[in-house]
Amino acid sequence: MPQTRCYYEILSVEKTSSQDDIKRAYRRQAMKWHPDRNPGNAEAEAEFKACAEAYEVLSDPERRQLYDRHGHAGLRQNPVHDFRSRDVSDIFSMFNDIFGGQAGGRGQRGPARGFDLETEVEITLEDAFKGCESTVEFKRLDVCEPCSGSGAKPGSKPKTCGVCGGQGQVAQTGFGGMFRMVTTCPECRGRRTVIADKCESCRGQGRVATRRKLSVRIPAGIDDGQVIRLTGEGEPPPPEVAPDGKGPRGDLHVVVRVEEHEHFERRGTDLVTVHPMAFAQAALGATVKARGIDCEHDLEIPAGSQHGDVVIIERAGMTALQSRERGDLHVVLQLVVPKKLTDDQRRLLAEYAQTEKVDVRGAESSFWRKINPFGG
Repeated sequence: MPQTRCYYEILSVEKTSSQDDIKRAYRRQAMKWHPDRNPGNAEAEAEFKACAEAYEVLSDPERRQLYDRHGHAGLRQNPVHDFRSRDVSDIFSMFNDIFGGQAGGRGQRGPARGFDLETEVEITLEDAFKGCESTVEFKRLDVCEPCSGSGAKPGSKPKTCGVCGGQGQVAQTGFGGMFRMVTTCPECRGRRTVIADKCESCRGQGRVATRRKLSVRIPAGIDDGQVIRLTGEGEPPPPEVAPDGKGPRGDLHVVVRVEEHEHFERRGTDLVTVHPMAFAQAALGATVKARGIDCEHDLEIPAGSQHGDVVIIERAGMTALQSRERGDLHVVLQLVVPKKLTDDQRRLLAEYAQTEKVDVRGAESSFWRKINPFGG
């Protein structure tokens, strides 16, 4: 799922930091947490990917402005890449310009596949109970139509890179010639070609940002934070791998956010709600109507009920995502004492008070059992 931490804190920069400061901070943090420097450290890899997500947002003026104004909620229609499912070398290939061409051979790792994207959609608890259709709008990179993804001005063609000879990689010898290291070509950035006349539509990138709107079917019973995957709705393979975009697209991961409800608290498939009861109902017992997620239910208040007691209505909770069975509704009884009484009510209560006896020790024992059910 997307980060909930502050992107500025992740990169250790201030909100007033310049783009150059953010770029330098990202490179510093990425090298610090790189898995090669922290072998076997899952936390370091997670931090490395968190830095990539933070940099992708803060390095984009439009996304940064939305984030500064609205926080993470502002990015729901302008999603970031799903870095958690990406290989470390993929992240390096996305930010080649920062790491000086040290991404390594992405092009040698089998069939080209586009990057996944991740966005969010917010629904009500009622929508989560019954399922619904929701619309998501997001931005993704698509193949530039005028140049067909080549990045070259229509009518011209890219030229073979003179630095790497069209290989996309160069070998460097280090430490007295004792070993050789193959890195992404710094001139063509792994694309094997260079562009003399750039396409005006994509400015030589071969990809353009496009807006897309989709209708998403959200199943009944879905919980907050669960993800719906839309296969093939991510980005095409990157231009250094497949300039024409041919190859499987990435996926779009839609993270579902369920709004907090005014009357219900969700606990798995169970729901918890509070229902008021009068003194007479608590003492004598009563049958009343209680609010449910889809309809009203008959609620049996037992005689002698106490404030805070719970009555369970079976199969009146949420729908289970797979089994379609329903959880229970837990109704917490809340004793309501009237603030104003009529003369008749006051007279009757005064008469009752003369006959009333309270077992203080029993009440204290019951109270302590409720707040400390394990004893001690």
